[in-house]
Amino acid sequence: MGRGSGAAPVSPGLALEAAVLALLAAAAALPSPAAGVNVTAVLSAFPNFADFARLLASTPVAGELAGRSSLTLLAVPNANLPQSPSAFAAGAGAGADIADVLRYHVLLEYLSPSDLARLPASGKLVTTLFQTTGRAPSDLGAVNLTAGTNSTVVVRSPAPSPGSNATVLGAVTAVPYNLSVLAVGGLIVPSGFDLAASESRPAPPVNITRVLTDARGFNVAASMLQASGVASEFEADEHGAGITVFVPTDDAFAGLPATDRLQSLPAERKAVVLRFHVLHSYYPLGSLESIVNPVQPTLATEYTEAGRFTLNITRVNGSIAIDTGVVQASITRTVFDQNPVSVFAVSKVLLPKEMFSRGDSDSTTMAPPSAAMAPGNAGNEQTPPTRLSSPPDLHGEDSESSAALTTAKGASWWCIGLMYLQLHLLLSLDLEDVKGDMPHAKKSWVKQKTGATSSDPNW
Repeated sequence: MGRGSGAAPVSPGLALEAAVLALLAAAAALPSPAAGVNVTAVLSAFPNFADFARLLASTPVAGELAGRSSLTLLAVPNANLPQSPSAFAAGAGAGADIADVLRYHVLLEYLSPSDLARLPASGKLVTTLFQTTGRAPSDLGAVNLTAGTNSTVVVRSPAPSPGSNATVLGAVTAVPYNLSVLAVGGLIVPSGFDLAASESRPAPPVNITRVLTDARGFNVAASMLQASGVASEFEADEHGAGITVFVPTDDAFAGLPATDRLQSLPAERKAVVLRFHVLHSYYPLGSLESIVNPVQPTLATEYTEAGRFTLNITRVNGSIAIDTGVVQASITRTVFDQNPVSVFAVSKVLLPKEMFSRGDSDSTTMAPPSAAMAPGNAGNEQTPPTRLSSPPDLHGEDSESSAALTTAKGASWWCIGLMYLQLHLLLSLDLEDVKGDMPHAKKSWVKQKTGATSSDPNW
């Protein structure tokens, strides 16, 4: 039998393996999911949309888009964006509102130019990313796409009342079935959303306690602010000229001398010390370095009188020194600086001279409080001092008197000892003399009594 000229039959196992490889190759050829599409990177190839891309990148919206697929982005050209700088700001105030406006420009459906050409006469309602936030009432987080004159498409809010709208200018680019970018003639604002009001809305107060907690190394200061309630006063004072806060580190509190007893102060006096660390004006670091008037009032000054509870701020050896009249601290770093609030770390706890006084050493002692230190100065009662002690100058006099008395006592005992020794020597010499003269004295006495003479052989 001769050999067959046809191909050898393929086994079922090999056929199945070939089919699986073909499917894998087909899957690899499909477009990547939207998670692999960087919207800002896509827009970076189009300079005419650079401002819109920058606005996206400055809000959380760009990150939210990276995890979604089948999207249509309504991008606004540079020339059609609002000129107000606050419309570009992210962060406090208008930032969150601007982010919602941008979410309103993200349609949760892939729409190509051909899809727009087939819009029904009644229009098409498309859900936006803003609807997913839960902040849009009813279906006002959607947009209505309607066909206009001359084959144009208009994007508007579905709300019955007139709202903002924009015309689709054309297609910009697309990542098929993942991202379609369409140019529109302006920002589209959700119904009932006042963009102008959001731009002029004052920024919410900065939570100083949270800033210190996030920065780390300020646990003592943060807990004192929270417990005293002074932090709320700081937030109320942020408006207007702003505030500058000097915050001692945990190491600064640990380095306090035991005589200071700051933590044992009554609540009202402790609040005064905390207010003493705050200037009622916003000073960034550069302004502090070139400050014109070195003597600055603090928030504690506002509760007393002018000239009390002030800080002397100067530049010493390239750093900013803060002198209270009791201690001198220096700024070690900037913790937070965003107008109207700046927070700086300082190397020591700022102790006011009105409450603490410096002795001969580096340690400090607490001075009696003043009634004016309490907020509102209710009544004329004086708060008793935390501990009783003699004034620093009297301590020195007592020590000198004690030393002099000790010296005098020692000299007296030496004199008494010398006198005793001299008396002992004199008595010893007299006794020797007496012993030598005793025989002669006895003979004279016997002569007198008996009448014997020296020639007497018995004498």
